[in-house]
Amino acid sequence: MTIIADITLPASTFPLGRVFQSFPDATMELERVVPLQETIMPLVWVEGSDPDAVESALRSHSQVKNVEVLTATGAESLFEVHWLPAADGLAEALLNTGATVLDARGTAESWDFRLRFSAHEDLSSLNVSLTEKGIPVTLRRIYHPPLEEISPMSPIQRETLLAAYRQGYFQIPRRINQSDLADELEISDSALSQRIRRAVSKLIERDVLSEEAGSR
Repeated sequence: MTIIADITLPASTFPLGRVFQSFPDATMELERVVPLQETIMPLVWVEGSDPDAVESALRSHSQVKNVEVLTATGAESLFEVHWLPAADGLAEALLNTGATVLDARGTAESWDFRLRFSAHEDLSSLNVSLTEKGIPVTLRRIYHPPLEEISPMSPIQRETLLAAYRQGYFQIPRRINQSDLADELEISDSALSQRIRRAVSKLIERDVLSEEAGSR
């Protein structure tokens, strides 16, 4: 049975969060988390801070092995961060419990995670592991959705896509242009474009590519 848990962690309790405490105006969103043998490699979007300053802060962290700037568009930049093995108590706990990070976003104060587990025991193990490492966990929600209800998109990507659809952004001709929709959502044109493109990309990966693979 699939278990979905929404948790909040203080930014000061894990390395990636601590790096971004130096950027109080920034907001971060994980594009995805790639599990490696003894650590994880997050791909993180950063909005609201100078990308050169963010890159410098990441490179200077003692537990970061390498940093790559994958793309920079407008107010957002995408970073690929390679951590040293076992450098992160949170990463270790996620790897040991087989948790999948469905969504993660943060500020200088705290980070919200949406995690998927295959059993209640794995969620309990994560909680115990983090607590033993001195990382306080706030469990906001836990539920058991049917597999078909698990969205590949983050909540903010889903909300943006729904708003675009309801406002007629996808109609021909469009009832609302990108600039006006971005104004309604109080984000930049670039941020809107990136959210829609990432959401559509994830839907294609789940529904189109998986169907194509299944038909072979």
